[in-house]
Amino acid sequence: MSDPQVAEGKRFCSHCGEPVGRGRADRPGRTEGFCPKCGTGFSFTPKLSPGDLVANQYRVLGCIAHGGLGWIYLAQDERVSNRWVVLKGLLDTGDADARIAAEAERAYLAAVDHPNIVKIYNFVEHEGDDYIVMQYVGGQSLKDILLEQPQPTGEKHLPLPQAIAYGLEVLRAFDYLHANGLVYCDFKPDNVIQSEEELKLIDLGGVRRLDDPDGAIYGTIGYQAPEIADLGPSVSSDLYTVGRALAVLSFPFKGYTRAYVDGLPSRDEVPLLQEFESYDRFLRRATHKEPAERFQDAAEMAEQLTGVLREVVAAQEGAPRPAPSALFGPERFAPWMAGDLSAESALPPVPPRIAASALPVPLVDDSDPAAAFLAGLTALDDEQLGPVLESAPERTPEVLLALARVKIETGAPGEASELLSEVALSRPGDWRVDWYRAVSLLAAERTAEAERCFDRLYGLLPGEAAPKLALAYCREHSAPDGAVRLFELVWRTDHGYLTAAFGLARVHLAAGRRAQAVAALDAVPKISIRYVPAQVAAVATAVRGRAPAELTAADLVAAGERLNGLDLDDARRDRLAAEILEAALGWLPTGTGNGARGGALMGQPLDETTLRRRLERTYRELARRSRDRDESRLLIDSANAVRPRTLL
Repeated sequence: MSDPQVAEGKRFCSHCGEPVGRGRADRPGRTEGFCPKCGTGFSFTPKLSPGDLVANQYRVLGCIAHGGLGWIYLAQDERVSNRWVVLKGLLDTGDADARIAAEAERAYLAAVDHPNIVKIYNFVEHEGDDYIVMQYVGGQSLKDILLEQPQPTGEKHLPLPQAIAYGLEVLRAFDYLHANGLVYCDFKPDNVIQSEEELKLIDLGGVRRLDDPDGAIYGTIGYQAPEIADLGPSVSSDLYTVGRALAVLSFPFKGYTRAYVDGLPSRDEVPLLQEFESYDRFLRRATHKEPAERFQDAAEMAEQLTGVLREVVAAQEGAPRPAPSALFGPERFAPWMAGDLSAESALPPVPPRIAASALPVPLVDDSDPAAAFLAGLTALDDEQLGPVLESAPERTPEVLLALARVKIETGAPGEASELLSEVALSRPGDWRVDWYRAVSLLAAERTAEAERCFDRLYGLLPGEAAPKLALAYCREHSAPDGAVRLFELVWRTDHGYLTAAFGLARVHLAAGRRAQAVAALDAVPKISIRYVPAQVAAVATAVRGRAPAELTAADLVAAGERLNGLDLDDARRDRLAAEILEAALGWLPTGTGNGARGGALMGQPLDETTLRRRLERTYRELARRSRDRDESRLLIDSANAVRPRTLL
């Protein structure tokens, strides 16, 4: 700084908070003096000048910044390779709280060692003043990076993946601080610098111990949690500041220090939050007014933010970003999810009980005494598992949760409810109790109630796929567009959730969007165990339930080619072939079929006589294989009815 000064608008008395050092008319304000209201002395003058040698080791080059607690000087360490260092002293030597905070910063910094937090080298004294010698971090603060964005003033924001990546780095540092009983208190974009490939917290002046109820509290309007003045800082209030900083960095957050000082704009007001619902929900949990509703752990918050980041990147780059969940097991796939060849629709609605049983299961807490016991039971089905759990050596919370799941899936929701109430008493706040209650409601076809529960769980776990899948099932009939959006979100992010692809196809088909339904089924990878069921459903989707006038020769030929490419048993192949042939015979007499005669369908000429002969043979082959006498008789009747007419 060529002229190091504290701006007059930032000069306040350390005792009563009244403005001090302010100018009048053409006379500038004084940088030293006494508060006119309470008489407390103030000084905003740097104590070091360029060329000063501090502690016979550090040559001062000048002031580089000032903050709420101290002047910051750049210096060279003449004893260690002339490396650049930072000296930080008190901004206002008459401020008792500032001195206490500076001394505390010294103690905390001495013990802090983390790659995302600035390093301390030394503590020195010079002419009666104390200075902390810290690592010099070259680079820009996140505030400066934000201000350099090309958008107009008032509209500046960072690309969302970049902002989230910064947030994840900060959460790593916070996780370290919290594990050591410290809270940062005053996080904001000004206090973190990007230096090459690293992000570093550079100002620990507001850090205090969690077990120090009487320490001075520092914070910044717009970032500080609303309960700080009454309850003091906490882990959740620290994480609140990260959520607020992410909001400021990621979208034009006008009024964050005034109208929205302790809230967020509605989703409808912010295009970014409309586009990325999971990010919106993440921010609303992180910055909730009630501390108990926020994230309670930096690692937990980072886990959910990472899930949100994968969704954002997958959407922007058009490629999946899969990763195993730390909270849920893999999806479970019921045969019904792939459709039923005997049903009227190629992809009939999934009964709520089936949908509930297909949802991923929350993972077992490894710290539970029965965790090893439960790990040995994974090969048992529900009918076998129930009695084993009933006779478990210990009725731990994990045993009770596993037993509740079995009760839900075997049709005993009342018993499951009692078990969940027992877990809630021993594990208050465990989200898995709410999860199983919601699953129980879904299995009991109380879909509207289940939807409300899953919606809340989505807000609680915005980076997880399982709540979105559950919510999508609930919305298939009540809000199909919402179901499409959720199924697409899960599928786009992770192709491991095949139920999302089938769910997306179901909703599209129910709305008459056959092309989109087939596209969703075609997205199932060839290496997937569900590829063949997806292709079977695509064949049926192309022809089943369609009026002849809706069909085209291209539809029929494509369905035949798709069927020819599948490795199916003879019975399933013939049933699908019969559907295609029936559809083709219904289509031929219409005007739409005239121009297609002479083409080929499953290797046969596309004319009526040939198709009738092929369909007759198919019916008779199906009748021969059938073990049901009535079905066999119906198939033979169908073969006789479709047989081409001949002259005797």
